[in-house]
Amino acid sequence: MCGICGDVTFDNSPASSEAVSSMVETMVPRGPDSGGVYGLGRAVFGHRRLKIIDLSDHAKQPMNDPDLGLTIVFNGCIYNYQELQAELKEKGYSFFSNGDTEVILKAYHAWGAACVQRLHGMFAFAIYEHDSGRMVLARDRFGIKPLYYSERPNGIRFASSLPAILAAGEVDTMIDPVALHHYMHWHAVVPAPYTLLKGVRKLPPATLRTIEADGTTKEKVYWRMNVNQTAADQKVSGEEWQERVLEALRLAVKRRMVADVPVGVLLSGGVDSSLIVGLLAEAGQQDLNTFSVGFEEAGGEKGDEFQYSDLIAKHYGTTHHKTFVPSAELLGALPKTIKAMSEPMVSYDNVGFFLLSQEVSKHLKVVQSGQGADEIFAGYHWYPPMMEGGDPIENYQKAFFDQDEATYNNAVTALYRGQNFSREFVENHFAIPGADEAVDKALRLDSTVMLVDDPVKRVDNMTMAWGLEARVPFLDHELAELAGHIPAQYKVKGNGKWVLKEAARKVIPAAVIDRPKGYFPVPALKYIEGPYLEMVRDVLLSDQARARNLFEESYIHALLDAPKDHITPLRGSKLWQVALLEMWLQEHGITA
Repeated sequence: MCGICGDVTFDNSPASSEAVSSMVETMVPRGPDSGGVYGLGRAVFGHRRLKIIDLSDHAKQPMNDPDLGLTIVFNGCIYNYQELQAELKEKGYSFFSNGDTEVILKAYHAWGAACVQRLHGMFAFAIYEHDSGRMVLARDRFGIKPLYYSERPNGIRFASSLPAILAAGEVDTMIDPVALHHYMHWHAVVPAPYTLLKGVRKLPPATLRTIEADGTTKEKVYWRMNVNQTAADQKVSGEEWQERVLEALRLAVKRRMVADVPVGVLLSGGVDSSLIVGLLAEAGQQDLNTFSVGFEEAGGEKGDEFQYSDLIAKHYGTTHHKTFVPSAELLGALPKTIKAMSEPMVSYDNVGFFLLSQEVSKHLKVVQSGQGADEIFAGYHWYPPMMEGGDPIENYQKAFFDQDEATYNNAVTALYRGQNFSREFVENHFAIPGADEAVDKALRLDSTVMLVDDPVKRVDNMTMAWGLEARVPFLDHELAELAGHIPAQYKVKGNGKWVLKEAARKVIPAAVIDRPKGYFPVPALKYIEGPYLEMVRDVLLSDQARARNLFEESYIHALLDAPKDHITPLRGSKLWQVALLEMWLQEHGITA
C-alpha cells in the first residue's frame, strides 16, 4: 500500500518536480517506509512506499524499466502476482524484483491496458510509455484504492489523495453544485468523477483512462457488476448457494494473506469480521492478531461491542487487542480524523477507524476487514421493502436519501438550488442493463457507488493515515460476481443477508450470527451536545463559514437550536452533516 502522484504536460514544457515533491510530502503517512521522485522531462512521478511485498529496494518506486520503455507508480496489492509472474516468465520476461509492481509493468507490456482484467486485487496505478508519451491511469473494480486528478490547460496532475492535489497548487477550490447536492442527499456520498471541489475529480472504479501526449483522453469501463439471475440460477437451492459462497469466501480470504509481513483482522464482533477470523482459523492460521475499539457511553447508548469480539477472540484463541476511547480523547482526535479524510465523510465511525488504526499500526502493517458484505449480500434494512413492488426509484429515495428536495432548497443558498442531480443519478443508474429486479438495482448501485465513496473510502483513508494496509475479502470481484447470481429472495430472506449468515453457521458461533446488527458505535457524535455542540456551533458561525455562503443562516440556526429534531431517515444528524463539511474545508485550508 502506498501513495502515488504525478504531473504530466501536453505542450512539451517541463513537468513540475516541485509540485510532485509537495504531493509526495503530503502522502508520507500512506507510505512511511520510503519515497522517491522520477522525472522524464514532460512527466514527473512520485511515490511513498509501505513495504508489504518484496521488502527490498528492488521493488522501490517510481519503477522504471528502460528496456521496456515504461515507468509505473502503483498503489495497492495484486494477490495473484506470483501466478502472473510465472506466466510472464514463460513468455520470456525476466524480473529484477519479487513484488507485484513489476508484474503489472510486465503485464502491461505483454497484454496492454487489458492486463487489468487479469489482476485480482486492489489497485490504482499510472503507467507512462517513454516513446509515445501516452499515460494510462487505472483503478480497481470496486475503487478500493483512490485516484484523484486535476486537469489544467496544458497538463494533468494525479494523486492518491485529494489533499495531495491541493498541495501541488493551481486548483479551483470552488464548491461544485452537483457534488454538494449529492453530499446533502446521500449522507456525504459523492459519486465519481465528482468531488466537492470543482477543480478536482476522481477516476471511477473499474475504469481505464488513456491520455495521449497531446492531452487527447478516452475512458473505458473494463468491468461491470451484473446482478441478473439466469434460469439455471433460479433452480439452485439456498443450501447450495451457501456452499458456493463459503467456498468463494475461503478463496478470497486466502488470497488476502499474501504478504511478506504478518496479517491481522479488524474484529468488530459482527458476522462479517468474525467469519474472516473463523475462516483463517479453519485454514490453520496461527498466532492471529485481532483488534477492536469501543467508546464511552452517551445518551444512554452503549459505545462498544466487546462482548461479541471477546467471544470470537476467545473461541479462536487470537491475540486480541481492545482499544477503549473516552469521550475526552474522542473530541481531541476529531481534527486529526477530519484532516485524514480525502473528502468529507459523515459516518460516525470514521474516528473509530482512525483511532483503531493508530493502535493496530503499533503491531502490524496489514489487516483484513469486513467491509462490503452488507452491500454484496443485502444486509441493510432497505432491501427487503424493495421486493414489495411500487416505483423502485421512489422506494429507494424514501429509504436512503437524507432529505427531500424542498428541504434541500431551504437549506442551501440560491447558488446551489436548481436541478435534482441525485434523483437523476439514481434514475440513470437503475436504467443501466444488468439488474432487472428493483432490489438488484439497489444492490448494484450501493455496491458500485455508495460502498466506494463511504465504507471503502473510510477504511482506506483512516488506515492509511497510520501506514496500515486494509484488505477487504468481501470485495473479491469473483465473490461479488457469484453473489450477483443469487436470486433476490434468498438474499433478503430473514431480514437480509440470509445466504451469508447461514453459510457462516458452518464456521462461527451462532451467538454472533443471531445478535442485533451492529457497527462501530460512537454515541457522543450521534447525540451532539455539550462540548461537541459548542465545537459545531463555533465552526458553523465562524467568519469563514459565513463568507463561504453555502447554507442559509436560518437553516443553520434551526439545526443548532434543536439538533435531535433534525435526523435523516438513516438516523444521521443533519447538524453533523453540515458541520463536518465546514470542518473539512477549514482543516484543508480551503477558503473559496
